[in-house]
Amino acid sequence: MSLLLLFTFSTFGADRPIGASTYVPYYAGILFGMNPEDYTYLREIEKAGAWEGVMLLGVFVGGLITSIFITKSFRFSVLPDAWKRYKNSSVKSRLIWSFFSGFLLITGARLAGGCTSGHFLSGMSQTAFSSMIFGGVVLVTLLITGKLFYNTRGSK
Repeated sequence: MSLLLLFTFSTFGADRPIGASTYVPYYAGILFGMNPEDYTYLREIEKAGAWEGVMLLGVFVGGLITSIFITKSFRFSVLPDAWKRYKNSSVKSRLIWSFFSGFLLITGARLAGGCTSGHFLSGMSQTAFSSMIFGGVVLVTLLITGKLFYNTRGSK
């Protein structure tokens, strides 16, 4: 991890902190034909968004290769077992909740000035106080959401 962070912060690497959420507005700008010269934010993220998308593609491909060839645990499922056990067996419900929660997640990431990987990996490695606050809020929110969403009372 230290080598990865050293490389991303160096001028030979990305020359900026590691993160993942900046690719969303970057690729949205490309998809909708927005000129970075007309939008200040797109100019700011032009360098970051390009490599973050490639990094996330590499993470996806690496995870896929690992799950198929190394752990042999790959399976495609729209309804994970935990969802069926704690919620319901509706594909529609699962897709709506996934879209809604994903939308909230990326909106929150952009409002917080970075995603969990940016704050946890880059921010905490630099001992940034804002990232430590972010980490604490994420932990508390995770516990509350897990308790509310996956209420295990009465289930075995």
